[in-house]
Amino acid sequence: MGKPSQRGNLNAAWNASESAGDDAATKQGEAKKGTRKNTSDLHRLLKIITLLQSSAGWTVAKLASEFGVKDRTIFRDIKKLQGCGIPIESTRGRGGVGGYQIQKEFFLQPVQLTPEEALALTALAESVAAKDQIAFLKPAHRAVAKIRAQLPEDVIESVETVRPAVVIHTAASSAGDDYEDVYDKVQQAIKSQRVLECEYESAGKGGEGAAPFHFEPYALFFGIRAWYAVGKHSRHKEVRTLKLSRFGRVKATEQKYSIPAAFSMDEHLGNAWGMVKGKVSFDVVVEFSGPMQETVAETRWHKTQETQFDDGVTRMMFTVDGLDEIVWWVLGMGPGCRVVKPAVLAERVKELALATAAQYELDEKKVRGSKLKAKAGR
Repeated sequence: MGKPSQRGNLNAAWNASESAGDDAATKQGEAKKGTRKNTSDLHRLLKIITLLQSSAGWTVAKLASEFGVKDRTIFRDIKKLQGCGIPIESTRGRGGVGGYQIQKEFFLQPVQLTPEEALALTALAESVAAKDQIAFLKPAHRAVAKIRAQLPEDVIESVETVRPAVVIHTAASSAGDDYEDVYDKVQQAIKSQRVLECEYESAGKGGEGAAPFHFEPYALFFGIRAWYAVGKHSRHKEVRTLKLSRFGRVKATEQKYSIPAAFSMDEHLGNAWGMVKGKVSFDVVVEFSGPMQETVAETRWHKTQETQFDDGVTRMMFTVDGLDEIVWWVLGMGPGCRVVKPAVLAERVKELALATAAQYELDEKKVRGSKLKAKAGR
C-alpha cells in the first residue's frame, strides 16, 4: 500500500472536522426538532379534542388528512386522550363509516349565573357541604368550586363581598365517620343493582335483629339528622327505612335486583311527620297559646299544615300517617301546646309528660332524703 499524500490527510482532517461540526449541529437541531415535535404533538392533541367536541363524523382518515400525518399517529393520539380520561367513543355514520366523538356531557358548558344564584350555591356548599353539617356532601363543595372557576370576575367579586355574611346552620346530625363505608356500599348497590347482605342493630333491641338478611336498596335519604337507606328487607318482605349508622356488616352479593318503576320517595314517606310512615292516618289538631304561638305559626312544620287564628289562640291542623314522631314534637313545644284531637295522641302526650315530671320528683325525693340523713347524723 502506498503512503497517504498530504492532500489526502488534509481532506481527511477536513472531512472529520466537517463531520464533527455536522454531528454537533445535528444534535442541536434534533433538540430543537424534539421541542418542536412535542409542541406539534400537543397542538394536534388539543385540536383533536376541539374537533371531536364540535361535531361527530371525524374518521381516522379524515383526522390524518387534517393534520398531515399517518393513520397510526391518529390511532395513537386517540389512545393517549382516552388514557387521560377523555371519553372518546367511536360512532357509526352513513354507510357504516366509523368516526369518533367526545361525549357531550364531558365538557362543562360556560355557566351563566346571576350573583344571587352564585351566592346561594356557594353558601350551601361552603356552610353545609364543606363543614360536614350533612355528612358525605363534600363532593358538592368541590363541584361548586369548579363552577366558580368559570364565573365572570364581577360575579365572583359580588359573591366574595356578601358570602361571609350569609351563614347556614342545620340541625345537629351524626358526623358519618363511622359509617362512610356503608354509605358508599349502598350507593354502589343502587348503581349496580346488586343485593346486599347485611347485619343491622335495631334501636332498643340490644343484640336482637343482628341476624344477616338481604337488602335491596332503592334510595339514600337524609332525614333531619341522619342518613337512611330505603329498600326491600328480605326478612320483613316489605320496604323499610334503615338508619345507616346502625348497619353492621354490609357485603355486596352477585344477586341482581331491580328498583320498581312505581317506587317514589314521596309515596313511601306519605304523610309521615318525619321519616317513618305509620299504617294509620290521623287528623291532628293542636292549639298554641301564650307568647310562643306567633313564632310557631311562622314555621311550616308539615306539608299538610293548615293554620287558623281565633280569639288569641293559634290552631294548627295536620293529616299525619302515624303518631310515633309527632308526639315528641308536641312534647317539645311545652305547656303552651295542647292536643285537641285525636284523643289517643293527647293521652300519649299526657303519659310521657307525667313520666318526665316523675323523673324530677324522684330527684327531689333523693335530695330531701339526703338532707334528712345529714341532719340525723349531726
